[in-house]
Amino acid sequence: MSTKDAYKQKIEAELELVKANLEVLKAKAKSATADIQINYSKEIETIEKNYAIVQSKLGELGEVGEGAWEHLKKDIENSWDSLRAYANKNS
Repeated sequence: MSTKDAYKQKIEAELELVKANLEVLKAKAKSATADIQINYSKEIETIEKNYAIVQSKLGELGEVGEGAWEHLKKDIENSWDSLRAYANKNS
């Protein structure tokens, strides 16, 4: 397995955890008061947006060659850091 493939699998596994945590957050939002639901809704929207960005970049990663993927890795890391910040805040 190449380094690129291993990296992609690592991020995909972490995305699975984020997705699970997102489902928990959605469940919490359903049982919260209206004011708190608004806050949850904003956070859920942000997490989903960042999740989609990371997924898209992983798709791009699958299309680039071994020599060019390091440049894309930096973009993924930046997007992943934003997603991780929200995911960790709500887990």
